[in-house]
Amino acid sequence: MVLEALGASLRNALRKIAGASHVDPALVKEVVRDIQRALLQADVDVQLALTLTREVERRALAEKPPAGMSPREHVIRIIYEELVKILGKPKEFLLTPQRILMVGLYGQGKTTTIGKLAQYLHKRGLSVGLVAGDVHRPAAFDQLSQIGQQIQIPVFGVPGERNAEAVVRRGLDEFRDKDVLVVDSAGRHALEDDLIREIKQIAKLVKPDETVLVLDASTGQQAGPQAKAFHDAVGVTSVIVTKLDGTAKGGGALSAVAETGAPIVFLGVGEHLDDLEKFEPPRFLSRLLGMGDLESLLEKAQETLDEAEAEALTKDLLSGKFDLNLFEKQLGMLGKMGSLDRLLSAFPGMAGRMKEEDLGATQERLKKFKVILQSMTAEEKADPKLIKASRILRIARGSGTHPKDIKELLRHYNMSRKAIKGIAGNRKMRKQLMKQLQSGGFELPA
Repeated sequence: MVLEALGASLRNALRKIAGASHVDPALVKEVVRDIQRALLQADVDVQLALTLTREVERRALAEKPPAGMSPREHVIRIIYEELVKILGKPKEFLLTPQRILMVGLYGQGKTTTIGKLAQYLHKRGLSVGLVAGDVHRPAAFDQLSQIGQQIQIPVFGVPGERNAEAVVRRGLDEFRDKDVLVVDSAGRHALEDDLIREIKQIAKLVKPDETVLVLDASTGQQAGPQAKAFHDAVGVTSVIVTKLDGTAKGGGALSAVAETGAPIVFLGVGEHLDDLEKFEPPRFLSRLLGMGDLESLLEKAQETLDEAEAEALTKDLLSGKFDLNLFEKQLGMLGKMGSLDRLLSAFPGMAGRMKEEDLGATQERLKKFKVILQSMTAEEKADPKLIKASRILRIARGSGTHPKDIKELLRHYNMSRKAIKGIAGNRKMRKQLMKQLQSGGFELPA
């Protein structure tokens, strides 16, 4: 999960308050020290961490809880509010026709991020064209072209051309009929004068509605000076922080960038082209603290799942029919929605509950189940009771697995079948789901 170490430390601090019989100055000071330590370990700026924790302590000791709120709940709310402040104000990335200029240093994940952003916009009904304006990095055009092919979005570039302005000018003309035009620009290992000069020239040519800076989360507190330098050169309007799925320094990048006034609009949280999340400080922090983010989960479901297929599956489930065909469809839908740790973190109280090795084992088990199901006959999937000893051996040989794996799959299937039967038999829940389906507002059932 994103910034798991920071999240775990903050959750432990909140548990001290939640589990205390009463809140006194000693407890507040202890929790404040824990939060301060957690922020510093995540590379948040020292002065910022001190200011935040002092304000938490001041408010927790001076403010009285509002009516109906316990002292424990009041302190937890104060911590939440102050942490949200350091993440900056949210900004909505407009889904309108626009020109976007992408800037950043080498190794920040800029090219992949262009693909993620293009896919994000394309999925929301906008036609997109990509211009390969990085004429210095070897194979930059090839890499962007491969990404374009994956997401079925056209890419314009001129192999061998060393004049970035010439490429961009032709690209603007090539894609003049597109809603959104995303222009890549060259990176460097450092902010050199020639890089700044070239970016300024391209910006003057493109006249971008959005100038997006791509920053690697592991940059830490150096993200602040980098963001400021690019902003001074071309007027950065938005920031995308990448590689936030496995870094200790992510807190530094998030807080440092927020201080510059260039708001973070998206987070890159994985290697796949779908792994781009809207950055909304309250929801991000809710996930970090283990409070969940069901809204993001539903958005992800609606974005990745085929609505007609999902509605059909839900109706089948409500009818009480649940065989291995439906079990297989369930697994397929779960796979489309991303990694298991990200899904779990969206449910309140689930963040950090499963150890990394357990998550890995569960992910592997799901993959194995899919292979096993592919080795079953249509007759067996329709009537799982047929699967006895001889069939188990045949399925194990066909799938390259062990008979105990097939038995485990059947055990999980039976558990799911009982749970579905309970929902189908609950008239109130059944009526609620059917009403939702009839209104056209499909949501993934819990």
